[in-house]
Amino acid sequence: MKEMAGSYEALFSRRAMKFRQMGLHEQDLKDEDFKDLLLKEYTFLKRPVIIYQGEIFVGNSRKNIATLKQLMFFE
Repeated sequence: MKEMAGSYEALFSRRAMKFRQMGLHEQDLKDEDFKDLLLKEYTFLKRPVIIYQGEIFVGNSRKNIATLKQLMFFE
């Protein structure tokens, strides 16, 4: 998933409750830090993660949803 998304940060949800509780919003995190956090706490994974036809869609942004709808329903 990291290879498809480009980085661990792209898979990381800054909206997770523990993000602020752990004081992570005040730190300068590197990609390796995001990887470690994702492996330790699944709630940091941005959801949904959809892999469709070799493409990855992370999160529920309007752009992702619109692109997925177009790919899935207009093939």
